[in-house]
Formats: sequence, structure tokens, C-alpha cells
Amino acid sequence: MFQQTPVYDRLVAERGDVPVQVRGVADRIHRDLAPVLRQASTSQPSAPQSVFVSKVPPAAL
Repeated sequence: MFQQTPVYDRLVAERGDVPVQVRGVADRIHRDLAPVLRQASTSQPSAPQSVFVSKVPPAAL
């Protein structure tokens, strides 16, 4: 992703390889949530109604 440069090498030595750490955490979260997301998509056949849709007919406003 990043070209190796002296500045980048120094930052990695001081702070760790942050992009690699973030990618690892994102992958773990994705794996942890995958079953929940699959279950939610199969248990609700249609998307919920938008909260922005008015429940009062326009004529009554």
C-alpha cells in the first residue's frame, strides 16, 4: 500500500504498522458480524419503512 521510505519505516518502528492493524481489526469485526448480518437479512424479507416517510396523509397536514 505505502512505498517504503525512511520516514514510513521510522513511523512503523515508533507506532507500529497502523494500516495493517486497522485492516486486521476490520477483518475481525467483519467475521464477528457476518452471522448477525446474514440472520438479519433472512429474517426481514423487506426493508423497514423509512423514518422520514410521513404517517399522516398530506391532505391532513
